[in-house]
Amino acid sequence: MSNKLSPFLQPSSAASADALAVLHLKRDLLTPTVLRTYDDEQLGYAEGKVTTTRYGNYPHTTLIGQPWGSQIKASLVDTGTRGRVGLRIGSGKKRKRDDSSTSQDGPTAVQDGAEPVAEHPASREVKIAKPAVPAPSGFCHILPPTPEIWTASLPHRTQVVYTPDYSYILQRLRVTPGTTIIEAGAGSGSFTHAAARAVFHGNHDSTRAGKVWSFEFHQQRAQKLDAEIQEHGLQNIVTITHRDVYQHGFSLDSPSSDSSINASAVFLDLPAPWMALRHLSREPSSPLNPSVSVHLCTFSPCIEQVQRTVSALRSLGWLEIEMVELSAHRIEVRRDRVGLQEEGLRGVNATPATVEEAIGRLREVEGRDRSYHHGKTSQPPMEDPAKETEGDYVSKQQRLQNIRDAQMDRKLYKEGRLVHRSEPDLKTHTSYLVFATLPRAWTDDDERKAQEQIRAGPVKEITGPKKPTSKRQTKRDAKEQAAGNKAVKMETELQHDA
Repeated sequence: MSNKLSPFLQPSSAASADALAVLHLKRDLLTPTVLRTYDDEQLGYAEGKVTTTRYGNYPHTTLIGQPWGSQIKASLVDTGTRGRVGLRIGSGKKRKRDDSSTSQDGPTAVQDGAEPVAEHPASREVKIAKPAVPAPSGFCHILPPTPEIWTASLPHRTQVVYTPDYSYILQRLRVTPGTTIIEAGAGSGSFTHAAARAVFHGNHDSTRAGKVWSFEFHQQRAQKLDAEIQEHGLQNIVTITHRDVYQHGFSLDSPSSDSSINASAVFLDLPAPWMALRHLSREPSSPLNPSVSVHLCTFSPCIEQVQRTVSALRSLGWLEIEMVELSAHRIEVRRDRVGLQEEGLRGVNATPATVEEAIGRLREVEGRDRSYHHGKTSQPPMEDPAKETEGDYVSKQQRLQNIRDAQMDRKLYKEGRLVHRSEPDLKTHTSYLVFATLPRAWTDDDERKAQEQIRAGPVKEITGPKKPTSKRQTKRDAKEQAAGNKAVKMETELQHDA
């Protein structure tokens, strides 16, 4: 078993080489990447491996060693150097011919009609990365991989189960550290990563460690997900199996290994979950834990699927059947800043906040118009940011520069009106969740023991140390005891008189 610590289970305090990291470019745009100290993709960047985005280029040398959550500035990278590398590994593209490649005696000779052979990475010389030069604009935040962040950034191979859904599902399935769960329909692996963290007991080698048995019908998706699980260090908790659960159930490679699963929770993300329910019973070869109640959830987008699933659950003895539909909305809280002093800044409303501001801007426009039309200059005023032109106005460049200079001394987090608004669209998959419970297995031996216990009468309670009581309860007990003693004394005196 591998002792590699998974960043999803035990994250470090800072980004390290050969580890997974996520670049947060904006709220709905996250890019996962594996940090390298060398150019493993052989793209030919002088700075080493570089992650290129629409918001800038980020050499990995500027990311490694940074604490999680740090803001990283973009760097100036010559993206045109990729054309000088030649053939990219695995691309299958021909390299452009140059003078050296036309020579039949040189080591780089390419014959007509022949595909160039890619050079093995181990045979290439390791070049020292060029120091990164910060760019004038562009930045990102480097984040550690978590199930929530991975769900928002993973490569979509199928529809994924988003955070509002799988967090509620894991709670309803009563998944705790040490739980064994079956997942059918792994897809892109969003629920798989969340379930792995939920069942993790804190120790990879513990006998009480939880387990996620994940089944996928599509072979290529199963292979890609298994590779991701290995890369993320979750192979000791998650087992990916390529199998058609409709026909072959939840058996593993060994024919007699069904009983070793002993799952207490089941999640079915299948087009026809009712076809897989017949394999989830209390038979001797069942993969379910016979000593506890089993909780199940199905994930279906259509109400017709729900109807057939509920009918199958009732016929197979499942209880507490319930359907739930989730509709979550994210609330955005921000400060709304309005005014002409916000012109040129991002995320603000740069319109006049008062009548005085509107009148002042109109006077600037009129002054500029008067200066142009009444012959003060024969040409339109030059907008020189270094100096103000004649008239009662300031050039636009100078005005924006003054605003940016004043921003340095402003406490923007205290300015403006605190507002909140619900986002218009939520990135989630509309679905119906069906929950059900299968009671524990009840054999004839269990029935006999219960009947014997009933005939023997109630079991005498074993009382432990007396619990401390409050002063009010102590006074109440003393009064009741005194009243009882007084009644006994009066009854004794009446009997004596008689």
